[in-house]
Amino acid sequence: MKKTFTINISGTVFHIEEDAYEVLQKYLVKLKNHFGTNEEGKEILADIEARIAEIFIEKSTNVQNVVTIGMVEGAIEIMGTPEDFVEDEDESEEGAPMSESDEAKRKRRLYRDPDHRVIGGVCGGLGAYFNMDPVILRIIFVALLFLTSGAAFLAYIILWIAVPKAKNTAQRLEMRGQEATVKNIEKSIKEEVNDVKESFKKMKDSESYAKGKRTVDAAGDVAYSGIKVILRVAVIVIGVLLIISGFLGLLGLISTMVVGHSFVADWPMVWSPEIEVPGFLNHFVSPGTVTFGMIAIGILAGIPLLAMLFIGTKLVFSYKTNNTAIGLTMVGVWLIALVALIGVSLGQLGNYKSLSSFTETKTISCDSCQTLTLKLGEDKYEDYAKMDFEIDNVKVAVVDGEEVLLGQARLDVEKSGNNEFVILVKKISRGKTRELAKENSESIIYRYDLKDSTVVFDPYFILGKDEKYRGQQVDITIKVPEGKAVYLSDDLVKIIHDIENVSNTWDGDMVGKTWEMKPEGLTLKEK
Repeated sequence: MKKTFTINISGTVFHIEEDAYEVLQKYLVKLKNHFGTNEEGKEILADIEARIAEIFIEKSTNVQNVVTIGMVEGAIEIMGTPEDFVEDEDESEEGAPMSESDEAKRKRRLYRDPDHRVIGGVCGGLGAYFNMDPVILRIIFVALLFLTSGAAFLAYIILWIAVPKAKNTAQRLEMRGQEATVKNIEKSIKEEVNDVKESFKKMKDSESYAKGKRTVDAAGDVAYSGIKVILRVAVIVIGVLLIISGFLGLLGLISTMVVGHSFVADWPMVWSPEIEVPGFLNHFVSPGTVTFGMIAIGILAGIPLLAMLFIGTKLVFSYKTNNTAIGLTMVGVWLIALVALIGVSLGQLGNYKSLSSFTETKTISCDSCQTLTLKLGEDKYEDYAKMDFEIDNVKVAVVDGEEVLLGQARLDVEKSGNNEFVILVKKISRGKTRELAKENSESIIYRYDLKDSTVVFDPYFILGKDEKYRGQQVDITIKVPEGKAVYLSDDLVKIIHDIENVSNTWDGDMVGKTWEMKPEGLTLKEK
């Protein structure tokens, strides 16, 4: 019992014995080394392998197509080796060519010739089989077509269907009565390659080829010119858009940063601010910082807009400049402004670092007061104050041409620790240090009026002149003893803040009612 391998030769699967496989592999490697790895050599090897597969199929005597050492040696004997090919060349050089009778004795096979076909290659194949000019056979077929009333056409169709096409070099050799050996396969492929080269050379030297080349070159020049014009127009359009955008952007930036409001607010591509930027920022940052910050912001926003103008004019007018120097200068100035603005911003954020509070306590000495009435005072800023913005319940009111910072207080009600009503006003603020934060909280101005058992609270607390926003807030806490009550007037809905009660009544529903402090908490007093 011999060990076998499964191989694929030219698309056909064979089972080959181990010793036969070694001989076949050495033979194919020798052929590959002889013909090389170029395209022509690969084509020769492919045709040789196709012929070897045909020989194995012809010599196979079993269903499994097991290739034996004898079959491989027989195929090599038929195909020949590179050494045999070299010896044949030497003999032919010495004057011992193969005779025509030996050539004629070889067995021919009928194929359709695809290389010399007009319709199906039948006449070309018959010409090769009978060693005749296929033109003569085509003339005979045409004559028979008329003489046989079309029967010749039917015969042609039958031959077209029945006769196989010569697909590879080995079959084309058999069609001409030549052995499909290594020598003949190589010779045939080289002749085909030379024919193709010759045909291409003739075509390249022909007048029609030169005329076609001139036509293609001319069409290419026209297409290139058209594309060049289209690209130039597109570049000009982009440049004009950049110029318009940069100009309107700079105009809007200058009017917003300097004038304080944009007089081109309705123009396209320009923003429309509703507040004065410098005045707005002055309430948050230290004196002098706004001017420096506005300059930095102007540079950060203006340099890209200037770059748009520069690039746009370059695209439209195509003038020469030192782009590298201008670009590096713009980038350098922009980076310096960015670093400076970040540094100043971080410094200003430090103003909110610490938190402190200041509490004012007022005890209401009224033993006979069982119910304390709480009311909200008149809004003195409602009719003539213009609110520019609001943040964290703090507003800017413009009173008699001067800006005033107002904040809304928050009111809460809790249980007292003694038998007296107590009013706690807690003022909270931030600052760079704890001492500054405490100073900021003490500078908050808040008033309320106490008359008998009625307390009237101002709607807003006020920041002192030139005071900056530092997160200021005012929390008012009314301490109510057990057994006593408070009446919340309707207008207090503006400042009450999350008053806890037994019934979990919402703040907005607590106003207009009297609430009694009981051991369990603030309870609605029944009338």
